[in-house]
Amino acid sequence: MSESQNPDTSDLAPTDWGSDDLEAVTRLREAYHTIRSGLGKVIVGQEKVVEELLIALFAGGHCILEGVPGLAKTLLVSTLARSLSLSFSRIQFTPDLMPSDITGTEVIQEDKATGSRSFKFLKGPVFANVVLADEINRTPPKTQAALLEAMQERQVTVGGQRHPLTPPFFVLATQNPIEQEGTYPLPEAQQDRFMFKVFVGYPSYEEELRIAQLTSADIETSRDSIPPILDAAQVLDLQRTVQRVPIAKHVLRHALDLARRTRPSRQGVQSKGPAVPEIVQRMVNWGVGPRAVQFLVLAAKARAVLCGNHYVSVDDVRAVAHPVLRHRIVTNFSAEAEGYTTDRIIDELLAQTPPNESELTQDGRLQKVLGS
Repeated sequence: MSESQNPDTSDLAPTDWGSDDLEAVTRLREAYHTIRSGLGKVIVGQEKVVEELLIALFAGGHCILEGVPGLAKTLLVSTLARSLSLSFSRIQFTPDLMPSDITGTEVIQEDKATGSRSFKFLKGPVFANVVLADEINRTPPKTQAALLEAMQERQVTVGGQRHPLTPPFFVLATQNPIEQEGTYPLPEAQQDRFMFKVFVGYPSYEEELRIAQLTSADIETSRDSIPPILDAAQVLDLQRTVQRVPIAKHVLRHALDLARRTRPSRQGVQSKGPAVPEIVQRMVNWGVGPRAVQFLVLAAKARAVLCGNHYVSVDDVRAVAHPVLRHRIVTNFSAEAEGYTTDRIIDELLAQTPPNESELTQDGRLQKVLGS
């Protein structure tokens, strides 16, 4: 629909959104429910974790999962990879892990017929669609950095040769929040490459009872029983659909306001936008960078589509604020002394950055424009 046909579309960002994309939204919504239903046969509970993982996947981002041992993080990731017909590899990060153990290495190979020798590249475990970096903070920064190029550029460079990774490429890294001996904090640049930081919490009483019943009885709950739902080509097509979802300018501005209000004024005077909240000025050393705004928008688009909507609302942006921002905000001693976590600061930020009434009205208008 062009602007000449309906002036209400003037607030939409440029897009080639069409009837095929509207059908793709329906397919993605159906696939989302099918995937969640299949995972529910193996994974008990963790519905919010599953939702955030799928949002990140269809937005083309990576995730950090933080939780204590025994919460089925590895089982969840491998089952998700199987349900999407994606190749899966698991890397156990240890203090003696070398970068070549992740990316691969060149070896000398001799041709027995001619006697000539040449280098051959042996691919490492990073060459998979879904890579589980188990306990990523247990290896030195040099080895952690081996993932940086792969996560950002979707390629690995060894011996001056570029080796592209097969899309889709999705890194899930796990961390144990309890045991900190022998761990290395992730560099800020590496954390910024992760779209989400997802907290994996304890199951409820009923869920833990169900887990005990399933794991102590002769009941088939193997991930091998989950049939493939989507293949790699379909996942890539749905990722492109998510990128084309229309988003109004006022929703973009709301995402930008949330990101900019995490930055204390000592980092530079805000030339435009709302004032920085007092709690940020007092408890934050460094706010989020521009990549956070990009991820807020992409994740909000994916969430909107998974909810069956054909447009992005302010609520979608606010719903993904915690997993996008929590690992990018660097707090100071005052926050630690007063017991303020990054999630609590984000709660305050959301409370002090409400959408105005005109924005809520415009969402309704936009829904009518798109015929949803």
